[in-house]
Amino acid sequence: MIPAVWWARHQAFRLLQEVRDPRWQTLLSVAPDRAGMLSRFWPPDLGRMPQGKGDIGMRMARVFRQAPPGPVVIVGSDIPGIRRAHIACAFAELGRNRAVFGPAEDGGFWLAGLKRPPAPPAGLFLGVRWSTPFALADSLPTVHSDRIAFVSMLCDVDTSADLAQIDR
Repeated sequence: MIPAVWWARHQAFRLLQEVRDPRWQTLLSVAPDRAGMLSRFWPPDLGRMPQGKGDIGMRMARVFRQAPPGPVVIVGSDIPGIRRAHIACAFAELGRNRAVFGPAEDGGFWLAGLKRPPAPPAGLFLGVRWSTPFALADSLPTVHSDRIAFVSMLCDVDTSADLAQIDR
C-alpha cells in the first residue's frame, strides 16, 4: 500500500474514534461518490452523503445545504490534533455566532461551521484560493456575516512535508 494511502486511512479511522460523540450526529461526506457510498471501510452505523463534483468549496457548500437542519460543523480528515473538545467548542460558538472557523497553521482552515437556518449564503466559498495561505482570509467574506468566531489553530496534512512535521 502507498504510504500516503495508509496514513489517510488510518488517520480517518482515528479521527472517527476521536470525534464521535452523543452530543452531535456524525455524518460522512465521502468521495468518490459511488465508491465512497458503497465502501465497507466506513463504519456501517454512520450516515454518508456524497460530496459531488467541484472544488473543495463547492463540495463544502453542498454539505451545508444538504445536511439535516441545525448547526453544521465540517472538519477535514487530515487533522491529527483534533479532539472532541474542539468540536464541542465550535458548536458552542455557533450558539453565539453565525459562523465558526478553525484556522490552520498554513493560512487555511481545518474546520468550518455555520448556524442554520437560514440557508448558507449564496456564493459561500466562491473565489477562494484553495491550498494557499489565503484560503481562510478569502473564505471569511463569503459567509456574509460579522459574527464569526474562531476555535484553536491546528495543523493539517496537505503534503509529505506536513506529514514529516507531525511525525517529529
